[in-house]
Amino acid sequence: MKNDPVFKRGVWGTTVTAICCFTPLLPWVLGFIGLTLFVPYLDYVLFPLLALFLVMMGVGWRRRQGTRPNGGTQCNTGER
Repeated sequence: MKNDPVFKRGVWGTTVTAICCFTPLLPWVLGFIGLTLFVPYLDYVLFPLLALFLVMMGVGWRRRQGTRPNGGTQCNTGER
């Protein structure tokens, strides 16, 4: 799965959420459009979103690497 959309969404979501979470970009934008009422509540939304996108990125990375639950090895016993 070289073209995994879960991994791409996870990377982009993590990047955008981290920029909004760790820089004052989102409070500036909300202040510019007059929605500063929501600034104190941003952490309640951004941190769970960051965790969600990090999990998505991890799942996509695991799919992309092709690891299997048995440790990444493919056991061929010849049984059908």
